[in-house]
Amino acid sequence: MDKMLVTSFGDVAITNDGATIMKELDVQHPAAKMLVEVAKAQDNEVGDGTTTAVILAGELLSKAEALIDRNVHPTVIIEGYKKASDKAQEVLDKIAVPISISDDKALRDVATTSLSSKGINVAETHFAKIVVDAVKQVAEDVGGKLKADIDLIKIVKKHGRSLDETELVKGMVIDKEIASSQMPKFIEGAKIALLNEKLEIEKTEFDAKINIESPDQMKLSWTRKNAC
Repeated sequence: MDKMLVTSFGDVAITNDGATIMKELDVQHPAAKMLVEVAKAQDNEVGDGTTTAVILAGELLSKAEALIDRNVHPTVIIEGYKKASDKAQEVLDKIAVPISISDDKALRDVATTSLSSKGINVAETHFAKIVVDAVKQVAEDVGGKLKADIDLIKIVKKHGRSLDETELVKGMVIDKEIASSQMPKFIEGAKIALLNEKLEIEKTEFDAKINIESPDQMKLSWTRKNAC
């Protein structure tokens, strides 16, 4: 379910996304901070599953505390967790299902699952298609494996339209205000000039400072101002 969070500045956020909730929490305990870092790492690496990662890490810490109370040495607990991690990875590799980049339905199902916990879940089908198309656009074959540099995908936000009107632009979006209302809104067969210089006119900066050390100087300054 959605949670309402109120930050220390009074800002209100309504979300059920685990990563967002963890970012807004103001924690001081070292173990709690570690869980926040777990959520951040999961979100940066995968983009989903933050709630699962935090709950799993919390349970591992809870069980570790119970074992320590039974005088089990921390080194033994850590070694046991490492073996459990290796076994879990082995099981996951066995049940994993390979997906082809040409299987749009499977890819969209994956994207829809991730989007279902985000604020745009009301248009998850539309966004799932955009996400898959965008990732396929930047995917490259590296050493026999397909890899996609997500940094090549830019998100540009513009207010005034609905989520369903979001579109994928296979190119570049330059968000600049027109210099004159006389400029055309659409040009066919346009040419592009690549410049290594700024087009904006830089404004001159003024930095004035007045040092007043006595009341007499303040009175003199006020008199000069009125005279001007």
